[in-house]
Amino acid sequence: MKNYIKADEWNIIEEGFDPHLNKISESIFSLGNGRMGQRANFEETYSGETLLGNYVAGVYYPDKTRVGWWKNGYPEYFAKVLNAANWVGIEVKLDGEVLDLATAEVSDFKRVLDMHAGILERTFTAKLKSGKTVKVKATRFCSIADDEVGAIRYSITPLNFDGKITLMPFIDGDIKNQDSNYDEKFWDMVSDEISGTEAYIKLRTKKTEFEVCTGSNIELYKDSEKVTINPEAVRKEKFVGQTFSVDIKLNEEITLIKIAANLSSENYPKESLLKETKAVIAKATAKGFDTLYQEQTKAWATKWEESDIIIEGDVSAQQAIRFNIFQLFQTYTGKDDRLNIGPKGFTGEKYGGSTYWDTEAYCVPFYLATAPQEVSKNLLVYRHKQLGKAIENAAKLGFKDGAALYPMVTMNGEECHNEWEITFEEIHRNGAIAFAIYNYIRYTGDESYLSDFGLEVLIGIARFWKQRVNWSGEKQKYVMLGVTGPNEYENNVNNNWYTNLLATWCMKYATEAAEIVKTQQPEKYTSLLNSLNFDDKEFADWADIIEKMYYPEDQEKGIFLQQDGYLDKEQTLVKDLPASDRPINQKWSWDRILRSPFIKQADVLQGLYFFEEDYDLETIRRNFDFYEPRTVHESSLSPCVHSILAAKLNDEARAYEFYLRTARLDLDDYNNDTEDGLHITSMAGTWMSVVEGFAGMRVRDGKLQFNPFLPEKWKSFSFTIGFRGATLKINITEKGINIKNNNAVDLEIGIKNQLYKLAGNAEIEVNNAELV
Repeated sequence: MKNYIKADEWNIIEEGFDPHLNKISESIFSLGNGRMGQRANFEETYSGETLLGNYVAGVYYPDKTRVGWWKNGYPEYFAKVLNAANWVGIEVKLDGEVLDLATAEVSDFKRVLDMHAGILERTFTAKLKSGKTVKVKATRFCSIADDEVGAIRYSITPLNFDGKITLMPFIDGDIKNQDSNYDEKFWDMVSDEISGTEAYIKLRTKKTEFEVCTGSNIELYKDSEKVTINPEAVRKEKFVGQTFSVDIKLNEEITLIKIAANLSSENYPKESLLKETKAVIAKATAKGFDTLYQEQTKAWATKWEESDIIIEGDVSAQQAIRFNIFQLFQTYTGKDDRLNIGPKGFTGEKYGGSTYWDTEAYCVPFYLATAPQEVSKNLLVYRHKQLGKAIENAAKLGFKDGAALYPMVTMNGEECHNEWEITFEEIHRNGAIAFAIYNYIRYTGDESYLSDFGLEVLIGIARFWKQRVNWSGEKQKYVMLGVTGPNEYENNVNNNWYTNLLATWCMKYATEAAEIVKTQQPEKYTSLLNSLNFDDKEFADWADIIEKMYYPEDQEKGIFLQQDGYLDKEQTLVKDLPASDRPINQKWSWDRILRSPFIKQADVLQGLYFFEEDYDLETIRRNFDFYEPRTVHESSLSPCVHSILAAKLNDEARAYEFYLRTARLDLDDYNNDTEDGLHITSMAGTWMSVVEGFAGMRVRDGKLQFNPFLPEKWKSFSFTIGFRGATLKINITEKGINIKNNNAVDLEIGIKNQLYKLAGNAEIEVNNAELV
C-alpha cells in the first residue's frame, strides 16, 4: 500500500517526483468529462516509464481474440476502447536541449488535482544536464461545460539564463494500446491539415471505421502580453506539429495556450468532421482559456451541489469520498444513451474499457440519487438498445424463442469476453440487468419505463432462465448446472445459490411487470406480447420453476450454501492464511484456488444485499458471519457490499473497516494495481457504503427510509440526494439526523421504522433519544 498522496479535503496533492510512482499518479490525476478522457501524462517529453492514454467515448476496436484453443460460442474479438491521438503534447527545448523529467534534475515538483473545479495543475523546477534551470507551471482540464474541448496553459520561466526556447505543440496519432493482443496499431491516417496556429489530424479505426478528428489552436504570451507567432509546420506519420522559437531573458515568463478538441463520427458525419472540429476550435478559442476555465469551475460547482458528501473530523475520508465521486462524474455524465461505464473509465486500458455488470449492480444506485433521472434511465436504455444482440448471444449458445443473454463484456451488445468460465457460465449478469430496472422504478416511481422499454428486456431475460434450468428427477426440483457465480474463484459449479435465486426472481418480476403494463396500458401490452410471439403459457412455466427451484442450504448451520458441495472443501479461514500467500490470485495456482474455500467477493451475500427485505436479520447475520471470514476481498467490488450488510447488522466496526478498504483503494494503491487505471465502478460502491451503509438509506413502498449511525472517527457526515422531484440534504451527527427538503415537494420519510411528514421547503430533525 502506498501513502504518498497528501491529505486535503478538496485536492489530490503529490509533492516530489518519484519516477517509480509515475504510472500510479498518471491514473490518480486522470481527467475526463464523459465524452473523452486522458491519463495525467506530462505535456513535455518524458522518456521514463509511462502509460500514454487518451480516450474518446464510444470509439473501440475489436481486437482479435487470443486463446490457446477455440470453443464453440467464443467471441472472435475483445472490444477495446482505444488509446486515441495524444493532444496534450508540447516538446520543449532550451537552446536545443530537450526538457525531459527522466533525465533532468527535478525539484519543487507538485501536482494538484482540484476536484471542486476539475482542474489539474503541475509545477516543478528542472535543471538540465547543461545546467540550465527552468520553472514550469502547467494547468489543464477536460471541459464538462463543453465536452469536446480540452485546454492547457503551459508557462516556462528561465531561472539562470537568457536564451532561446523552442516549442513544438503537437498531436500524435501514431500510438497504440498497451493491451493490444498482437501489438497491432489500431488507427489509419485519413488526413491532416496545418494552417498557422491551427493543426488537425483525422484518423480512422481499422475494421470498425470510426473516425476521430483532433484539432488544436495555439497562442503565445510573454509576461501576459500576447506574442504573434509564425510556426513552422511539422509532419510525420500520423503526426502534426508546429514549431517556433522565442528569445527569452532571465525570469521572463512565456506561456503557451493550447486549446484542443476531439470530435467523433459517432456524433458527426464523417465528411463534415474536419469542418465541425474547426468550428469547435474557433468557438473555444474565441472564448479563451480564462473563460473556458470559469465555465469549467461553474459546471463542477453545480455537480457538487447535487452530489457532495461532507465528512467532518476525518480529512483522509473526506478526500477519499470526493475523489470517488469526482472520478465517477468524469467518467459518465448520462448525456448519451449509447455510452456506458467501463471498470477503468478513461484512466487505463484494463478490461478493455467495456461494459460489465458492474454498471447495473453498483453504478445505477449512485446516479439515481446524485444526477437527474434521465442519467440513470439512459444506462437502462443502453441495454434495451442492445436487446437484439443479447438474443443473438443466447442463440449462439443454443437458446431460442427470444431468450436473451446479455454479455459479460461488451461495447455494442455483442459478447466479447473469451474465458469460458466467464463467457458461458457467469450468467448472473442477466439478473443484474433485470434488478437495475426494478431498482430504477423503485427509486423513481417511473412505471412507464416498463411499457416503453423494460418489459421487453425482462421477458427476454426470463425466457433465458426458463431454458437454462432443467428438472432433476432425483431432487424433484429445478436445478441450474455448470455456472460461475460472483465468486470467480469457483468455476463450473452446480446450483450457485445466488444465480438460482436471481433466476426465479427475474421470472417473478417479469410476471409482475407484465401485469402492471397490462393494467396501465392494455393496448400497448397486447401489441408488445404479439410482437414477441408471447403465449400466456410462459407465465405458467415460469411459475412452476419459481415454485420448484432448488436452493442449496445447510439447515444445521442455518446458512445458504454458495453451491452444491461447498462444505466438502477444507474450511480454512482467511485469518489463517500466511501474509506471504496474499493475494492468492497472484501467489497460488488456479487449481489450488478452485479447491480452496476462499471467496473473491460477495456471492451469497450479494443476494442478501439485493433482496435483504426477504430475510430476517438473524438469517443475514448467520450467512455474513460464515462467509465473510472466508472472503479474501480480491475484487474491488467486494468490500462495499460487506460494509453495507455489516451496517445493517449494527456491526459498526466492521462496516467502517470495509469502507476503508474501498474508499482509498486507488489513492493508496491498496492492491498494487492503480497504475493500470482506477477502479471506477467500485467507486460507486464507496458511495453506497456511506449512503446505504452508514446512513442506512433504502426505498420501501415508495418512501425513503434511513437507519443511520455515525462512524466513531467522524463528528458528522452529510450528503445531498435527489428523490422524486425533491432535493434533500441529510445531515447525521452524534445527536441524530436532520433532513432538509429544498423543493416544494411533500414527502413521507422513514427514520428507524418511524414515519415523519416532510413538507416542501421544510426540514425535520430527529434526535436519537426520540427513536426506538
